[in-house]
Amino acid sequence: MKPKSIRAFIGAKNYEISRNFYKDLGFEEVVLFHNMSLFKKQEFAFYLQDAYVKDWIDNTMLFLEVENVKECYDELLELNLPAKYEGARLSPIQHNDWGSECFVHDPSGILWHFGEFSTK
Repeated sequence: MKPKSIRAFIGAKNYEISRNFYKDLGFEEVVLFHNMSLFKKQEFAFYLQDAYVKDWIDNTMLFLEVENVKECYDELLELNLPAKYEGARLSPIQHNDWGSECFVHDPSGILWHFGEFSTK
């Protein structure tokens, strides 16, 4: 096996709002079906579905490794997503023994970790 990518499938409480959220977050949308789109940024991608199962959404977390978590956090602050999308939240950078990360909750409640691993 020679893997080329891995793509998560995530759901949405309100599909249209989530589509707009991810476009505002900087992802390019490729509509696949009336109820599913691929969102990509460079070679990274995930599928967004018009499907909502509360227990699934409430337990979905994604980790996106970034080169510089401070720059990423500053960019996320500038987007002001919590003001545009009910339920969206941005949490400040936390420093851990393995590296640093900040958090974004999308409008459905999916938790994104934007993290940078230490080079120690």
